[in-house]
Amino acid sequence: MLPGLCLRQARERLGLTYRDVERASFELASKRGRPEFILHISRLADIENRGVIPSLHKLYTLAAIYRLNPLEILRWYDVPFEEFFGDGMDFPVPHTHLMAPPASLRIPIRFDPAFDPKRTEFLSRMVESWGQFEGVLTNGNGRHRYGYIGLSDRRMVPLLRPGSIVLVDTGVRQIEDVEWNSEFDRPMYFVEVRDGYRCGWFHKDTAHLIMQPHPLSRCLPESWGYPGDAEVVGRVIGVVSRLNAQ
Repeated sequence: MLPGLCLRQARERLGLTYRDVERASFELASKRGRPEFILHISRLADIENRGVIPSLHKLYTLAAIYRLNPLEILRWYDVPFEEFFGDGMDFPVPHTHLMAPPASLRIPIRFDPAFDPKRTEFLSRMVESWGQFEGVLTNGNGRHRYGYIGLSDRRMVPLLRPGSIVLVDTGVRQIEDVEWNSEFDRPMYFVEVRDGYRCGWFHKDTAHLIMQPHPLSRCLPESWGYPGDAEVVGRVIGVVSRLNAQ
């Protein structure tokens, strides 16, 4: 079904005329202080009947007035917003950075009766059904963010390979002086500095924050004034790596 027809049916289900929608859009524009939200009758007719694609502000106006989820309208126009996370990962970039979380995650709902969690298994063969899990629920307390290790960032190889994704707990904003017995126990942090981001091992003295790269990376330690030149985003609590990342 054409997007314009879907929008027209949504309007008619609510009993709204073109004039009603125009009037409501003026009220929304006044409330938001932006004339871009105004949807004139002529433009609404073009959207419904001539295949004109609404701008971002007018799409928001339609979603608000018609009580629709903006993502649903985007799907009508073949814009799969829910897939942006996976699509973005198909285009790796050089620099380490923070990234928006996925809109949803695909997780197993029901396992094969023969599945034994004590044994190493090929998971895909053990799942009878999959479901979508809203990504926001993974950070519903507002503390979790995602970070991406850039393809040119080899400071923590082999623990953090370029192209890896890390889950960052932003509730831990201080470098903790804790005991650790191995490199796997030593806490890693995601830190913003003047020229970008760093992810790895850190320690601080009175006025400096120092990053210690993994010895096998052959990278040199770095130091920044603290807190003026470096800010701790959070502690790394999860890692997803691609073994074939360059």
